Amino acid sequence: MQHSEDNKVEGIILLTNEASQYLNPREEIAYQEHRRELTEWMLNLGKDPNKAEGYSYSTAKSRMNKLDLFYRWVWQDKQQYIQDMKPVHADNWMRHLAKQDLKESTKCHYQKSVQTLFKWQRDARNRDTVWEPKIEYSDPSVNYQPREYLTQEDRQKMRQAAMSYGTVPHYNSMSPEERDRWKKYLAQRLQKPIEQVTKQDFLGANSFKYTSMIFVAMDGGFRPIEVKRANIQWFDPDNGVLRIPEEESSKSRENWIVALKPETVSILKEWKKERETISKYDGRDAMWLTQKANRYNKDSFRQSVFRKIALEAGLDLENRDLTPYSIRHSTATYIAKEADLATAAKQCRHKSKQTTQKYSHSSVDRQSDAVNMID
Repeated sequence: MQHSEDNKVEGIILLTNEASQYLNPREEIAYQEHRRELTEWMLNLGKDPNKAEGYSYSTAKSRMNKLDLFYRWVWQDKQQYIQDMKPVHADNWMRHLAKQDLKESTKCHYQKSVQTLFKWQRDARNRDTVWEPKIEYSDPSVNYQPREYLTQEDRQKMRQAAMSYGTVPHYNSMSPEERDRWKKYLAQRLQKPIEQVTKQDFLGANSFKYTSMIFVAMDGGFRPIEVKRANIQWFDPDNGVLRIPEEESSKSRENWIVALKPETVSILKEWKKERETISKYDGRDAMWLTQKANRYNKDSFRQSVFRKIALEAGLDLENRDLTPYSIRHSTATYIAKEADLATAAKQCRHKSKQTTQKYSHSSVDRQSDAVNMID
C-alpha cells in the first residue's frame, strides 16, 4: 500500500499498514500524530537533547520500525489501544523476546528502541520515566570489545612509552648544528617549514599532553568518547580523582568519581600548567585538543595518540587486535581481579555489574589459579 507524504517524516512511515489492523479511525489519527512527534524528536534532538543533536536517519528509521512492533505487541497482549507506554509494558515485551529465536544483538536493538521512547518521554514530555530492564540484552557487535586486551606488561610498556614518546633535547642545551638537525626532525613531525620551527615547538615536543591522555585512559578505563568529552574541571588534584558530572558522563546517568594513580595526578598537574600557556585552550573547557583545536574523536584518538604510543611501546599492532578499547578492557579486567566487580564497575563507570562480568572472565591467569585450586 502506498503511503501519503502526510503519513511520513523524511520518508519514515508513521501509521503502518500493520498498525492499522489494530486501530479504529480515531486511534489511527492519535497514533499517527504521536509517531510524528517522536520521529521529529529523534531526528532533531534524540541523540543528545542538550546539544540539539539528533540520531542519524538510519538509526531513527530502524528504531521507529522496532517501536511500531513493540506497540502492536502490547495492543495484542492487552487487547486494547495503548499510547502511553510504561516500563511494565517494556518488561513484558523483553520477557516475550527472551522466548523468541532471535540473536542477542537483535534483542538488544529492540531494547535500545524502547529506551529511546522513554528518553523521549523524559525530554519532550517532562516525565520521570526511568526503565531499569529486568532482562538486559547486549550486542557484542557494537560494544567495540577487542578480542585482546593489554597485558600487565603491555600496560607498563604503554606508560613508559607515553613518557618517552617524541621527546627532544632542551633547546638551550644544543649546539647550533645539533639544533638544526632537530629542527629538520620537528619540521617533518609538525608538517611545517623548517624556518617556522621555533623554540616553542621544542617545548611542545616534550609536552605532557599525550602522557596525561594515556595515563588517564589507563587509570580510568576511558572510552574514546570520554577522552573527547573530558573537561579540565573534572580534575580534582587535592583528592587525586576525576569528578565526572552526570550531564557530562558518556551514559548521562549519574555522577562518577574516577580514582587516579599519584603519578597520574602529578602528570595531570603538569599538563594543566602547560595547557594554560597554550592559546587555543583559552576560554575552552576541553582537557585535550587536537592540533586543529578540535576535541579528539575516536578516530583521532586512535590514530594520533593510541597507535603512536603503542608503536613506541613496541606492541604488535599488525598481528594483535589492539585498539583504545584494549585499554578499557584491561583496566576493568585487572581491577576486577585485584578487587571485585563492584569496584571495577565504579572505576569504569558501568551502570550494571552484568557489564563488568564480561571482563572478569577474561583473565586467564585467574581462571588457571581457580582450576589449580579445586583439585
